[in-house]
Amino acid sequence: MTNGDVSAKPARRVLIVEDEAPIRELLRLHLSLAGFGVDEIGDGAAALDRLRAERYDLVVLDLMLPGLDGITLCRAIRAQGPNVATPLLMVTARDTESDKVLGLESGADDYLAKPFGIREMLARVGAILRRSERAGAAVDPSRRVHSPHVVLDADRRNAIVRGAPVELTKQEFDLLYLLVSRPGIVFSRAALLSRVWTDDVYVTERTVDSVISRLRRKIERDAQDPELVLTAWGVGYKFVDVA
Repeated sequence: MTNGDVSAKPARRVLIVEDEAPIRELLRLHLSLAGFGVDEIGDGAAALDRLRAERYDLVVLDLMLPGLDGITLCRAIRAQGPNVATPLLMVTARDTESDKVLGLESGADDYLAKPFGIREMLARVGAILRRSERAGAAVDPSRRVHSPHVVLDADRRNAIVRGAPVELTKQEFDLLYLLVSRPGIVFSRAALLSRVWTDDVYVTERTVDSVISRLRRKIERDAQDPELVLTAWGVGYKFVDVA
């Protein structure tokens, strides 16, 4: 191989959205050393414009931002655009449980509290990238599953709910695919973790609840009174049985 070999795999691209320059520089340095091509922005509104125009392999997002806060930004990019399924790590000084839950429910894949160690940050980045890659390969592309209200095309990763297309993240798609393919069957949270997320150390059963909550907001007429993805109290979740 020569240095001019055009077959070399391009570096994965990461966008750092952080308004504190020292933290932004720290993230840029270590993600660059880890082999990423790094872009950085310190303003939420500018970041949204960028994320609607360009696709990234990873987004590292601060919660507290000028222009547009991280929660609003996260929800916006999860709703539509080229980064609807891009792995996203939320970084913030606010580390209460309610803050973490809000971040995960807004569409973040993981949550890292400041101050953080570089080794932990890189480990979490590696974990969410592995989960994303496995999620992309977890669905059998030869199958198309459907119910009276939901059609899922695994090859194109398209979701049609009640006749209308719905944008889903990889986790949301694979979770729904699993449930729809076995209507009426109850899956425990642990079973869903093992099938969709495998056994990554940074994922807990609360993650399943967060993704289910996001999924319901996208596919149910009323997320508070779901008709499709049902709760089996004390056990887990199931897709409504087909009569």
